Formats: sequence, C-alpha cells, structure tokens
Amino acid sequence: MCVTAVESRPAGVIGANQSPVHRPFGARVKAFVALTKPRIIELLLITTVPVMFLAKQGVPDLGLVLLTCLGGYLSAGGANALNMYIDRDIDALMDRTSQRPVVTGMVSPRECLAFGITLAVASTLLFGLTVNWLSAWLSLGALLFYVVVYTMILKRRTSQNIVWGGIAGCMPVLIGWTSVTDSMAWAPVILFLVMFFWTPPHYWPLSMKVKDDYARVGVPMLPVVATNKVVAKQIVLYSWVMVGVSLLLTPLGYTGWFYTAVAVLAGGWWLWEAHALQNRAKAEETGAKLKEMRLFHWSITYVSLLFVAVAVDPFLR
Repeated sequence: MCVTAVESRPAGVIGANQSPVHRPFGARVKAFVALTKPRIIELLLITTVPVMFLAKQGVPDLGLVLLTCLGGYLSAGGANALNMYIDRDIDALMDRTSQRPVVTGMVSPRECLAFGITLAVASTLLFGLTVNWLSAWLSLGALLFYVVVYTMILKRRTSQNIVWGGIAGCMPVLIGWTSVTDSMAWAPVILFLVMFFWTPPHYWPLSMKVKDDYARVGVPMLPVVATNKVVAKQIVLYSWVMVGVSLLLTPLGYTGWFYTAVAVLAGGWWLWEAHALQNRAKAEETGAKLKEMRLFHWSITYVSLLFVAVAVDPFLR
C-alpha cells in the first residue's frame, strides 16, 4: 500500500517562537540529548551487553563493554536524530511527537542533520578503531537500514514497515557478539530472530493506542489499515514464533536450565497476554477496555528478563 507523504508545515510555523536568544544553553543540551532518544537506546543496550557475556561464557573485558556501549549509543543516537530530521513534517502534526526538539525549534533542522551525521561517523570510527571493523560495519549497516530503508522507504508506504524496519533494532545482538569474538555464530543469529519476531507484537499494541495519530499523517501502521481483530491475530502469530525461536538456544548447546526456565515462563506469560488481547479484540472491546498497552509494557519486561537470563546462564552451567 502506498501513501502520499504529508506536506510539511509552512516555513516559520515549526519553532517560530524559538529565536536563538530564547534557546537557553541548558535547554539546548537537553534537546540534543533528546534527539538520540535515550530511553529507546536503553533497550538496545539491554540486548547488547548480555550477548557479550554469552559470547565470552563469562565476564567480558569491561573496557570493551564500555566502548561497545558508547559506540552503540552514538550509532543509535545518530540514527534517531536523522529519523527526526526526515520525519519533522509528520512529527509536527502528531500529538506524541509534537514536542520533539526540531518541531519546537530548540534544534534547527540543519543542526539536527549535522548532529546525526557526526554521531554516525564518530560511532563507526570508534567501533572500527577500538573494537573491531566487523562490529563497525554492522553498526553502520543498522544505522543506514533504519534511516534509509525504514524511515525513507517503508514507513510511509506499507503496513509492513515495522516488520522489516525492525531489522535495525535487531542488530545490537550481532554487534554484542562480534565485539567479543570478531566472528559470527548461530547463537547471535537466533537472538537476532527473537528480536525480529518480538518487534511487531511489541510495537503494534502501541500503534493501536495511537492509531489516530498515524492515520492523521498518512502513515499506514497496521492498526491504521486493519481491524483490531486482524492486528491481534498477527500479534499472536508473531508471538508464538518468537517464543519458539527463543527456545532454540538450549538444544544447540548455547544455554542451560536457567535460560530455558526464564524463556519458558516469560514466554508463557507473553502468550497469555497476547491471547487475552486477541480475545478482547474479538469481543470488539475498544478504548480503555481493549487494554492493548498491557502487552506493550510486558514486552519490555519480557525482553529484559530474557536477556538478563542470557547473561546469567553461563555462570550456572
């Protein structure tokens, strides 16, 4: 499905009340930090560091962990800043994004673009010169995929945007492994797939909540173009595949009883919530009664528990 991009606001509307003299230094610093979307990056690091423990089968070099986290923050931050530069037209029209720094004028579009490119270059060089070049190219690939493939190509054109665009968010798993081993293996590929199948059922409940925002700007998130019943069915399907894939690490010899127990229990609770959402959708519940955000919030807890188990399991085998 193709949609026409939303027209940008007329010049002078976005941030019109933010002249340079009304942009305090402290507020400007906070605005540039906000461009990196720190809360999202926290989740990315949760999927990076535990994989380093798994790759090492113990405690990795702490200096390497810090460099990998710093490089990951700069890379993801650069991607997020470039995303805000590209999406500034629709961000200005959506309630949930109307206070982003470029929209309010606290950061100009040119500054945002320069900031994003600078972080992209810095992260690639940091990874390449202090970690290894395999991790550097994976990091750069994730950034370009998010900015070009997801933001510029998929987001405004197809309801499958978050499915394939989510690949960028899966890359920290590979980066965490390669930062330790400078090579690839099946373990990070499996965890990559877990995150791939996790992303749609994680994001679609939020999209259900704010679908009017997306509809207003012509972004065809699945809940905008499909009924709640269809979305919930897709959430259940992806959830079952995600839980099934998460259990492959143990038979392949990468994890033991502790990870398996956490994956089964956390995955079982996820499936309970996913089916509960589907049942409410089938009953045509709407508004607060749909309770779609229950699964969204649990999805963050789930991935945190699963990857903590990835880090702890090597010490219990």
